[in-house]
Amino acid sequence: MASCGSFYFVPLLLLMLLLASPATAALVTSSQPGGNATAARPRPGMEQLKRKRIRALLTKLNKPALKTIQSSDGDIIDCVPSHLQPAFDHPKLRGEKILDPPERPKNRNFTFGGSGRSRVGEVVVQAWHATGEACPEGTVPIRRTTEKDLLRASSLRRYGRKPARRGVRRDSTSSGHEHAVGYVNSEQYYGAKASVNVWSPRIGDPSEFSLSQIWVLSGSFGNDLNTIEAGWQVSPELYGDSNPRFFTYWTTDAYQETGCYNHNCRGFVQTTNKIAIGAAITPESVYNGRQFDITLMLWKDPKHGHWWLELGPGLVVGYWPSHLFSHLARHANMVQFGGEVVNTRPSGSHTATQMGSGHFPREGFDRAAYFRNLQVVDWDNNLIPAANLKLLADHPGCYDIQGGTNSYWGSYFYYGGPGRNAKCP
Repeated sequence: MASCGSFYFVPLLLLMLLLASPATAALVTSSQPGGNATAARPRPGMEQLKRKRIRALLTKLNKPALKTIQSSDGDIIDCVPSHLQPAFDHPKLRGEKILDPPERPKNRNFTFGGSGRSRVGEVVVQAWHATGEACPEGTVPIRRTTEKDLLRASSLRRYGRKPARRGVRRDSTSSGHEHAVGYVNSEQYYGAKASVNVWSPRIGDPSEFSLSQIWVLSGSFGNDLNTIEAGWQVSPELYGDSNPRFFTYWTTDAYQETGCYNHNCRGFVQTTNKIAIGAAITPESVYNGRQFDITLMLWKDPKHGHWWLELGPGLVVGYWPSHLFSHLARHANMVQFGGEVVNTRPSGSHTATQMGSGHFPREGFDRAAYFRNLQVVDWDNNLIPAANLKLLADHPGCYDIQGGTNSYWGSYFYYGGPGRNAKCP
């Protein structure tokens, strides 16, 4: 029995000695999560590769400027020669000349008896305009992309793009995108126009955004979806702050691999030297106070087929060449107006990211966000009222929509909401 006891005692003693040794302790510690701080650090080679990719992307996005303007909000606006803007990196545009604006849609100056609200002002002012400086003729103002912008991005490969979505549907929020929109889909459409008031909604999580825009769409809601989008947006991840910013977007494959925001890829051709896409809009609407809105018009050039963008009264921003698109090369089969947010469900509950003013449409003018004077462009390049407008709120307890028609605003609606609340857990 004694020998048997010794047989078990010796291995046990050896095991205790091994566990007490520094080498073994280090081995055990390193196998525990967070046990070795050095192991958690990025490998020098990987960090160096990321920095190399960032430098290459900055070189690709930021073109040589004739003049640079420092905005008080931190933006740097580069005045880039028109022929050097990112769109002309596209092989089908190299060597091409910038086009002159085409014929505008007929009835484009038609109004419904004025705004009908004495406290509405139209704004096409951006924060960088406060410097009193301007970009010279022959250049276009482009917001400079910085290293900080790229470091905030969840993916360098997808920088400047909306999150990829599979099986996009108008009536589905499985992708985490939620909407409150008015839409028409009973005709062939060649453009759209509306006025929308500008707010600065609170964003619940830095990876989320809140926007208000016009969508011009064609194709199915599968992977062949073509869209052109323009409006205002608050996106801390993309821009690094909570200012509402004028933006554009396009895609030809339902946000998979094509398209981007603003000038973040080869696509949109800018023609004006007065507006910087991606720059902040000022002033903003005030709750229970003065309202400020912007007027957006998208239309298809009847002669060449390109899609043009106008901001405010007569300020043509630029165009998307028709060759970028498949279905939209012909016409749109749906137009949407309204708001969109991303809901990542932080902490397992609905996001507190606001849409519009952050207040429900039932609060009405001075308090809720609105779209007014909703119009579409028909086959003969006429602006006409958006007839048979349908309203849709994915989650009315979170963000809702209410519309109507009157002699002042034509077809209109109020929309938005606070996100998480008692009816939106």
